[in-house]
Amino acid sequence: MDPWEATLLVIATIGSVGFAVGAWLQDRRGSATRLAAVERKLDLVMDHLGIAVPVEPEVIRHLESGRTIEAVRAYREQTGTSLLEAKQAVDRIASGRHLKR
Repeated sequence: MDPWEATLLVIATIGSVGFAVGAWLQDRRGSATRLAAVERKLDLVMDHLGIAVPVEPEVIRHLESGRTIEAVRAYREQTGTSLLEAKQAVDRIASGRHLKR
């Protein structure tokens, strides 16, 4: 095999691997986008039906101890919501239970 053929083979291999990785990453991004859309729709349905996400006892325990930041952190771990959504939810929980903050 002469150097020209070897060079073309290396370039073709790198291109093929690059294409495969790009397709795989694109698929992952598409899956994440579709999952986020499904989660938003499910949240809307649950809100419409008045179904509340059950709150972990750990969140309540932190609120009762006056540790709001830890309660927000625990809520985020439980639900996977953003920081703002978790803070708003924890504030609603605290006001509904008349807990100290």
